[in-house]
Amino acid sequence: MSYTTNIAPSRRSLLRFAISAACLRLGNNFVDAKETSAPPKPGNVLSPDAALKRLMEGNNRYVQSASRSDNFKRERQVLVDGQNPYAAVLSCADSRVAPELVFDSGLGDLFVCRLAGNFANDDTLASMEYAVSVLNTPLILVLGHDHCGAIDATIKSLHEGRPPPGHIPSLVAALAPAVKEPLQQSGDTFADAIRQNVFDNVTKLKSTGPILNAAVERSRLKVVGGLYRLDTGRVDLLG
Repeated sequence: MSYTTNIAPSRRSLLRFAISAACLRLGNNFVDAKETSAPPKPGNVLSPDAALKRLMEGNNRYVQSASRSDNFKRERQVLVDGQNPYAAVLSCADSRVAPELVFDSGLGDLFVCRLAGNFANDDTLASMEYAVSVLNTPLILVLGHDHCGAIDATIKSLHEGRPPPGHIPSLVAALAPAVKEPLQQSGDTFADAIRQNVFDNVTKLKSTGPILNAAVERSRLKVVGGLYRLDTGRVDLLG
């Protein structure tokens, strides 16, 4: 199982990211990292709460099969020199979960990181830091889903005491903390572990310094969790 991200930053963006990361904390003061040019999609400049509202409105259109038709030719041209996504999504790599479709979003709207089990490792943390500090993304959603194969594989591995083949043990190790507590309790272990994994990674993203936790503290960033329902397409936010 593997993951991919949807960013291909230019040298200028990477340099800006490095400078932003170095300057985000000066003593105890948070220094905003802003794009120097006007955002290519002005409608994506939103508060964290407004970004979440827009995200969920898009999911409702998807559920109702009322998705918009976008002018991708125009959007490609607008986005050649930059991007300012209104939300970032940490999603499972499962082929049945496609965030851009699930939230009825156009090009340049969502900054998506996908890997089996939707957990935050060093690479996804760095990607989210880039989204927040350079692209000024105001919202991160950790998106789990029911019937998650990565969680199921982790439960089976821990229950049987046998590591899976190949590189999958690294995935099991990352997901094991979310699985161990539900294994010791009564109830639906599978569903409980999926939810716990989302909660754990929301907490991790909120608390990781120096970039993400500072943005949360200044109310520049909201981090939330949700579950995608495979049968209906609806995303339920987790409180």
